[in-house]
This record gives sequence, structure tokens and C-alpha cells, in this order.
Amino acid sequence: MTEQQALYNYCIHLGDNALIQSYRLSEWCSNAPILEEDLALTNMALDMTGRAQLLLQYAGTLAGKGLTSDDLAYRRNEPEYRNDLITELPDADFAFAMVKQMFVSTFEYFLYSALKASTDSNIASIAAKSVKEAQYHMAHTTDWVVRLGDGTDESNRRAQEAVDALWPYTAELFETDDTEAMLTAKGIAAELPLIHTRWQNYITGTMLAARLELPANAYHHTGGRKGIHTEYLGHILTEMQYLQRAYPDATW
Repeated sequence: MTEQQALYNYCIHLGDNALIQSYRLSEWCSNAPILEEDLALTNMALDMTGRAQLLLQYAGTLAGKGLTSDDLAYRRNEPEYRNDLITELPDADFAFAMVKQMFVSTFEYFLYSALKASTDSNIASIAAKSVKEAQYHMAHTTDWVVRLGDGTDESNRRAQEAVDALWPYTAELFETDDTEAMLTAKGIAAELPLIHTRWQNYITGTMLAARLELPANAYHHTGGRKGIHTEYLGHILTEMQYLQRAYPDATW
């Protein structure tokens, strides 16, 4: 594997994470519990869409085949996506959405904070923009997790159920493969073990404030980076790619 191929894979992985997250967050448009939250989640979805566009556009440039971000978003099949499984899980309720987004946004905050120092100028530039968004997403969802966990018996129950269901998917965020190892050695990618420590400390503190407990010895789900997904990604792509598949090469 060349460095360019590894960097392409890395951008696809990060771009797919942002793309699928944006889809799930956009499902809350007009469905959030209060108007303010409706606007907040929609804006978070837009942040993710913008990040996905930047990363997939860079990946298209690295591929050297004239691919655009639209080509990579709408013209790949399910096994070609490399997003982590947690991003494609449907939101059972508002508590589930907040816990999931807090887990992911906290990881992204520490990840993009580190990637600002990447030796690849494009990655560093995207990270400088993304870290500001991730910091807001992390703060916003952390506030909600604490409010729900430390709220009523019902809100605490729902938040705890979300933590229990999502925890087995979090380990995949920190998996290291050949792509990651090559790019980390060259200063392009971030040191995931260090990020994991920072993430774990933040999540543990948040759980304590929210009166929630992390599961012990949970089984870990994995496979997204290898193109092995849950049943939910296929449903997402069916809806997301419909227009491009029905009218290929259409222009406005």
C-alpha cells in the first residue's frame, strides 16, 4: 500500500463517518422535542455534511480518477463504505441520539484537535475547521446526557438503556489498521491510544455527573472499516442515493 492509497482510505473512513452521521442527525429535523433542539440538530447535521464534502473531495483528488465528493457519496455500494458501525445505528429515542452523538463527538473533538498538527496540510486544514464544530457538538450533547441522566426516573432509565446499547460499538472508534499505522508513523494521522485515554476520562466524568454507569466487559461490534455493516446502512443508502441512481449524470 502506498502512502497515497493509505491517505485515500483514511479520508474515506473519516468522510463516511461524517456523511452517515449527518444523515441520522437530519432525521431529527421537525422531530426534535423542542424547537431550539430542532434547529440545533439540523445545524449539527449541516456541519457533518460540510465535513464529509471536504474529506470526500480530497479523497476524490487522491484517487486521481476525476471523482467528486458526490460520486463518492452517492455512487458507491454498501460494502465500499468505511464508516464506523455506531454512526449508522437508528435513534430509538432522543436519549439514544444524545448519548450516541456525545460518544462520537467527544472522540472527534480529541481526534481533530490532534489532526490540526498533521503533516498533511489538507488534513490539518480540515481538522482546524472540524474541531470547532466537534467542540460544540460535544458540549451540547454532554449537557443533554447529564440533564437526562440526572433528571427524572424515566429520563435516567432511557439514558442508561442508550449507554448499555451503544457502549459495545465504541471500541471500533479506536481500532488501528495498516492504513492508520502507516499514516501515524508519518505524522499524518493521530495517535489513537492517546486519544482513547482522553476520551475515556471525559466519558467517565460525564457518566458520573449524569448518574449513569458504563457496562463492564461488553462485547465489541466491529467491521465497518472492512465494509461489513449492519442492516441499517443499506436502508440509509437506498434513500440517500435514490435520485443519483434514478437519474445518473443529471445536472441542475
